[in-house]
Amino acid sequence: MTEAKTLMQLSGADTSPPAMAEAALLVIDMQNEYLSGPLALPDARAAIDRAAGLLSLAREAGAPVIHVAHKGAAGSLFDRDGTRGAIVDAMGPEGDEPVVEKGLPNAFAGTALTEVLGATGRKELVIVGFMSHMCVSATARAALDLGFRATVDAQACATRNLPDGTGGVIDARALHKVALVELSDRFANIAWDHDWR
Repeated sequence: MTEAKTLMQLSGADTSPPAMAEAALLVIDMQNEYLSGPLALPDARAAIDRAAGLLSLAREAGAPVIHVAHKGAAGSLFDRDGTRGAIVDAMGPEGDEPVVEKGLPNAFAGTALTEVLGATGRKELVIVGFMSHMCVSATARAALDLGFRATVDAQACATRNLPDGTGGVIDARALHKVALVELSDRFANIAWDHDWR
């Protein structure tokens, strides 16, 4: 049996993370909705801590930071005018860092994200945020189609348990890992335990 390799490895693609100073940091849906209630993620706090460290590094390096926030209907999940739809305090935008609001999992769909990133001149993206299997995955996949090279920091993302359709449950950590492994085959580099310094 041959050794398992990703399509990127087989093609000889560069799978190393970029230098933070050469990338744009894309922060996806780090909102209070994921800290409590029906969408609470078991590893949200750890992911936020890791992402906050990367946010500080990006700012120190002068890297552009773009925040993405999911916008739901008033009084519903992701109500941007309510507390739960707000970006978590540790990840709040500073200065002129843009916030792109979206209504679909793919942060490029129906938003100005492509133009916002285009204005930075960066083609390297470092992606952090919620949820690994949903908006992080959809955005990383779309980024490839749009000519960006995405790197997802595994420790700065998280997801939740999901029903498996047969009466069981897929554990959040297993789902997180599978979602990132899927991305690693062709769509994005995965920084599993990268020291960004």
